Formats: sequence, C-alpha cells, structure tokens
Amino acid sequence: MKKGLNVLMALLLIIGLTWIPIISVPSAQAVVEPELEKTVLDIIRQHPEVLIESVQAYQKQQQEQQQKFIQSFVSELRSHPQTIIADSPTTGPLTANNILIEFSDFQCPYCKQAYETIKEFIAAHDQVTLVYKHFPLSSIHPQAMAAAKASWAAGQQGKFWPYYDALFQQQENLGNQLYLDIAKNLNLNINQFERDRHSQQANITIAKDMELARKIGIQGTPLFVFNEQFFSGAVPLSTLEAALLP
Repeated sequence: MKKGLNVLMALLLIIGLTWIPIISVPSAQAVVEPELEKTVLDIIRQHPEVLIESVQAYQKQQQEQQQKFIQSFVSELRSHPQTIIADSPTTGPLTANNILIEFSDFQCPYCKQAYETIKEFIAAHDQVTLVYKHFPLSSIHPQAMAAAKASWAAGQQGKFWPYYDALFQQQENLGNQLYLDIAKNLNLNINQFERDRHSQQANITIAKDMELARKIGIQGTPLFVFNEQFFSGAVPLSTLEAALLP
C-alpha cells in the first residue's frame, strides 16, 4: 500500500510539474521534456492499478460531495424555500409544502411532453407552486439558450408564463422571428425586450440556474424536484399526484 502511495505521489508530482508553465503563462504552450514524459508513461505502465484506484477514489469523493449538496438543497428548500427560488419565475401560492421545481430546456422534446403534464397538474392543484429553472442544453439544442434568454426578458415585463407557454406550444418554430412575434403578441415593449434578452443580466441569471443544476448532478432535461423527490424525464401525472402533500 505504501509503495502504491509513493508511486501515486511521484506521478502526481511529475504531472504537477508539467502543469506549472500552463498555470504561470496561460498563453504559452506546455512543453514536456522527453525524459519526463517517458518517466510518467513508465510509471503508468508499471503501476496502472494505482492510477485506477486514484480515479475511483476521486469519483467516490465527487459523488459524496454531490450527495451532501443534494441533502443541503432539499433541506434548504424545505426550511427556507425563497433562498432556492431566488428570482426564478413562480406561479401559485408560495408555501413550504408542494413546491415543484422544474429544470427545463425550451428545445427539449421531453420537456415539451412534460409541459403538457405540468399544465394539467398545476391547473388541478392550486396549492402547488411551480418554479422554473433554466437548463438549456446548448450542445445539442442550438436554440435552447436564445429561447431561455427571450423568456427571461419577457419575465422582466411580467410575462414569463405566457411566453413559456408560447415557446413550448411552438417549439418546432424556435428562432429569432418567433421570439419577436411572441413578444409582440404579448404586447411587450420591444425595445426593452431586445435590450433585456441580450443583456449580461440574462446571462448571469441563466448561468446561476445551470450551476445549481450541475451541483445537483443533472445531466439531462427535464428534471423535477417535488417534496424531496427527484423525477427525470416526461414524468407521468400519477407520479406527481402521488407526491402531493395535503
């Protein structure tokens, strides 16, 4: 065990030394001496189990940290919901019970399926508070971020929820023209709408939601947090009904 630790420390030290030029001079290209590179590769070849164990230990540590954050998140949502909700759009009464948090992407087809279920659920239960958090998956949905910014801009004029409805109802037409058309149909001040959706504050707000999602460990959309339970995908209405508190 001691030998393995010594090998691992040596490996980390060598790798750490190779990173110094990158940290000190960001614009410079890292140059690794051939002998140093050979030493690192030899260590990995001779003791691959040490590297594997190190990766596994790191993954376990990350999972434990994530679990602690989730527990803290759920506890905070139960005791101080406004801290978690922050400036996110909400609908319905704000109570400690029956807060439904939605992490969603306006271009995600599964989010659109869930949208129909959520609308039905909220309409039937006026004691439920719906909270929307942005999690645009820009790598696979090219319009997701632009749609999120447009909805945030609409929210600055008190029209987030009708804009939210329109985006999901016309998901196949997402694009700049649709964003402007919806804004006009909702009688928004177009100049303000344009300033807001291209503002730094829109970027900051959405980035905060995305950071929260990453800390929780969300990798896809939609994801719902409801009464200390987590539901991913197009959640069935019966699942939400079962989690409802009196």
